[in-house]
Amino acid sequence: MTHALAQQPAFKNIGSHTFDEFIDMATLFHNYPAPGLLIGGYMVEEARKHMPEGTLYEAISETTWCLPDAIQMLTPCTIGNGWMNVLNLGRYAMSLYDKFTGEGVRVWLDFDKIPEDSEIRIWLLKTKPKNEQDSDKLRKEIGEYGDSILSSTPITVPKPKLIKRSKGAIIRCSACGEPYPSAHGPLCRACQGESPYAGSVTLSSDIVFPVPEQVKAVSAESALGKDAVHDMTSIIPGDSKGAAFKRGDTFGASDLCRLQQMGKNNVYVTESDIGKEWVHEDDCANAFATAMCGTGIAPQGAPHEGKVTLTAQLDGLLRINTETMKRFNMCIGVMAASRNGNTIVRKGTEVGGTRAIPLYLQRTQFEQALHTLQEAPLFEIHPLMKAKAGVLITGDEVFNGVIEDKFHSIIHKKLLGLGGDIHRSTIVPDDRTAICEAAQEFVQAGCNLIITTAGLSVDPDDVTRQGLIDAGAHNLLYGAPILPGAMTLVGKIGSIPLLGVPACALFFKNTSLDLLLPRLLAGIQITREELASMGEGGMCLNCTNCSFPKCPFGK
Repeated sequence: MTHALAQQPAFKNIGSHTFDEFIDMATLFHNYPAPGLLIGGYMVEEARKHMPEGTLYEAISETTWCLPDAIQMLTPCTIGNGWMNVLNLGRYAMSLYDKFTGEGVRVWLDFDKIPEDSEIRIWLLKTKPKNEQDSDKLRKEIGEYGDSILSSTPITVPKPKLIKRSKGAIIRCSACGEPYPSAHGPLCRACQGESPYAGSVTLSSDIVFPVPEQVKAVSAESALGKDAVHDMTSIIPGDSKGAAFKRGDTFGASDLCRLQQMGKNNVYVTESDIGKEWVHEDDCANAFATAMCGTGIAPQGAPHEGKVTLTAQLDGLLRINTETMKRFNMCIGVMAASRNGNTIVRKGTEVGGTRAIPLYLQRTQFEQALHTLQEAPLFEIHPLMKAKAGVLITGDEVFNGVIEDKFHSIIHKKLLGLGGDIHRSTIVPDDRTAICEAAQEFVQAGCNLIITTAGLSVDPDDVTRQGLIDAGAHNLLYGAPILPGAMTLVGKIGSIPLLGVPACALFFKNTSLDLLLPRLLAGIQITREELASMGEGGMCLNCTNCSFPKCPFGK
């Protein structure tokens, strides 16, 4: 193949290849000498110049477009061998780095080095449709400019990112039956909903669970003298629901009438030992419940009708690992349900329950579900510390007596409801020095919680944030997806939790204060992720008859 443009001596080589040769290589590999691939060739060679001879390196591509192909063509790094990581950051940049130390170089297409009137800039910004771009001129410019339109800088890839990828253990998916890496979860990713294909296949095993061959369905008359395989529920509509027969009860002649009244014309009985390939619903529930319980949670006795209920063993804030619960509930044939997390519960309160759906789970299904619960408990109770709060009330109008302070009584009432109290309280003007000194006095006075009020809006007079920073506040997060209470501030002064309450708390019964205060008293580290997760349910409906916390707000 001949390329007249590429034969001109002004074109820069790409490593040991002429521009013309690389165009041929790109065409064979990519089916088209795409501009991004040609620029990528110069980028790869620029990066290689900075890597010491003999270095075993890996690569990162910051775009999914064309650049990964240049890396695969010119280095040993490919998607298949795992030496290249393709990140869809949307930036035309790539890195090579020592696979053992993480030291390397990042190279990018530097926008400031691309001439304003160049076809490369038109291609990069897509200011013209592709069919209107001058492909010959674009290719000529790429060959002429070469690495002159690139920039580079040293980088370090952190050690946790240097861990060699591994499939890990391989197991069969309990939904589709195909082998997959167990690290992907209780089901393969396709069965978790990531399949790229239209429609779905529902296997009969998803809704009709088999039973061990040793378990037989027999008529009620034939079951006389045999034991019940499971708790058998009797329901009297509007009156009662409970187990009329417990697992292990022996059916007698007097039970036939009761079975018929329950609509049980056939019952399960066992003819021999079930074996180890099956797990009874009671054994499943016991194992799941034990694994789910963290600090302050315990099973409420033995399984009842196949279910185990979990209860709080102390007063405090209920925390739920929602990702683990989702992974567990993705497993075939199991379930866990609970009340909302981040709610205050009292000792003895029922917080959740779990069971197997079928009478027997196949052992592989049981172990897959149990495996999802091994990393961390599903439920925990965090006891609340007894607050000795320092309340810092800010505002010129309050300090000067123009208006009466209402914040003190509001915060005092909420602290008392959570077992705490106000240790120190003071009113200061909108002055950052006064705010700083008051906050520091609270620290010296032994307060274990600092609450500031108002002064958190965008008004120029609101300097509460600046004063707190002067006092040594750190790990500050300002703004929360909560209404009312968007201007909330959280952080710490030393090790003391800090909560900035916006002025909306004066006008609304429930705000971000009611959602964040229990978390802080429970020792929860408020992170940006924690706040972000509060957006759904973070809008108070301001109901005429308020039932908070028994309502959707903050759930």
